[in-house]
Amino acid sequence: MRRFKSGATRNDDSGQPEYAGFLSPLVVQEFGDYMHRHRLQEDGQIRSSRNWRKGMTVESYEESLMRHAVDAWLILEGFPTKAREDLAAALCGIIFNAQGLLHEFILERDGLERGRAE
Repeated sequence: MRRFKSGATRNDDSGQPEYAGFLSPLVVQEFGDYMHRHRLQEDGQIRSSRNWRKGMTVESYEESLMRHAVDAWLILEGFPTKAREDLAAALCGIIFNAQGLLHEFILERDGLERGRAE
């Protein structure tokens, strides 16, 4: 039990995940900026930030993940002119597709219904 000077009490949180500690605010900001830049669709419409939650195939995530991974690999191996994007964009693309794959895996594994999407 935690007791504060104010008299307030809370249960001990030592066994709880520290989500903010596991993430970098710099990475979250860069990823958010990357995702926002990619909201404009070919038809001129702005896609909802939640659009991906409607569901995409594992294959589409996998193929895109590999394209971004190859770009990151090229850059890290010293061939940046062969990559289609810079390292930050490639890594953000990897994060997006890895998150999408994990999201789909968890939905399937846990038998969950798709959540709120726009």
